[in-house]
Amino acid sequence: MSETTDKKPATDVQAVVGDILNNIEHEREREIITRRFGLYDRRETLEQIGELLGITRERVRQLEKAILGKLRINSSKGKIVSLNTIEKAIISTLSEMGRVAKVSDLTDKLLAKTSDQRERAHVAFIAALAPNLAVIDENDDYHHSVSILEYGDNKKVTEAVNTIVAAIKKNGEPLTINELHEKLDFEHPNHVRALASISKSLANLNDDWGLQKWPTVNPRNIRDKIFVILSENGKPMHFSEISKAIKDSSFKRKNVTTQAIHNELIKDSRFVLIGRGIYALSSWGFKQGTVSDIIAQVLKDSPIPLHRDEIVKRVLASRQVKETTILLNLQSKPQFKRVAKATYTLSEK
Repeated sequence: MSETTDKKPATDVQAVVGDILNNIEHEREREIITRRFGLYDRRETLEQIGELLGITRERVRQLEKAILGKLRINSSKGKIVSLNTIEKAIISTLSEMGRVAKVSDLTDKLLAKTSDQRERAHVAFIAALAPNLAVIDENDDYHHSVSILEYGDNKKVTEAVNTIVAAIKKNGEPLTINELHEKLDFEHPNHVRALASISKSLANLNDDWGLQKWPTVNPRNIRDKIFVILSENGKPMHFSEISKAIKDSSFKRKNVTTQAIHNELIKDSRFVLIGRGIYALSSWGFKQGTVSDIIAQVLKDSPIPLHRDEIVKRVLASRQVKETTILLNLQSKPQFKRVAKATYTLSEK
C-alpha cells in the first residue's frame, strides 16, 4: 500500500478521497467503496453492486466491511497523511459549529461555499474513516451528521438530541436556544443548537425551536405563514399588512398575492375578522361573529342592562369598528331591547 506524503490544501476533499482510494489494492474493492459511498455518482445498494460484479449481496457487505477496517487501521496509524490533515480541519470546523453538524452544513462550512452532493459524499466518506470523528447515519430521526468523537460517540450524540426533543415536547411550544440551554445540562448554547439541528423531529424559525409539525416554526402553507406573522406582531393587522410582511420575510415561496392572503384568512378559524380587513388570532381571545353577535354576547354576559356607552366600550375591546356602527346595530336589531334611557338588554326572544 502507498503512503501519501504530498502536501495538499487542508480542504481539498477530492484529492484526499483519491489518496484514500489509492490505499485500496484491488480495483474491485475500489469499485465497491466508490459505489457504496456515492463518491463519483449516486450511492448504490449492496444488491446493485452485487449484480454488477457478479457476487452476492452478502459478499459485497463482507468486502465493504473488510476494506473499511483496513483503511481505518491505516488512518489511525497515520499512514494516510492527507486524511489526518483534513481530519484536523474538520474538527476545527465542527468546533466552530458546536461540535456536531449535518454533513451538508459541515461541507458548506468546510469548503466556504454551497456544496454539491458529490462533495458531501466525499466529506461523509472521510469522516467515516477518520479516527477522531463519529458519524451519525441518516434515518427517520436524525440527519446524516458528523461529530467530534472526543465529546461523544454516535450513541451519546443521539441521546443528547433526544433529550432536547423531549424538553421541547414537554414545554408544548417553541423555545429559544438560550431557553433550552437554561433547561438542560449542556456546556454552551451553540452545542444545544448544533444538536437540535441534526434532529428530523425539530424545526426552527428565527432561532425559535419546536416540533416539525408546529406551524410557528415550520410554516408549510399560506395559512401557517399568516399565523406566524400575526403571532410575531402580537396585535391585529390588516390583510394588506400581513401580505407585505410575508413578502418581506425569510419564508420560502413567499411571493403570494394580497388577494390570496385575504382568501386564506377568511377560510381559517384561527383568524378572526375584527374590523374592516383587520384580523386577529382566536388564541388571543377573539371570537368569530358580527358586531351584533358581539353586542349580544356582551349583554348576555352582563347580569344587568347596560348603558350604550358601556356596551360600546366592551364591544370595542374585541372589535376595531366605528362607534356609530355599534350604535346602529344596537338600535336597529330586534334582539336588543331598550329598557331605559340609552340602556339596553336582550329581548326575551
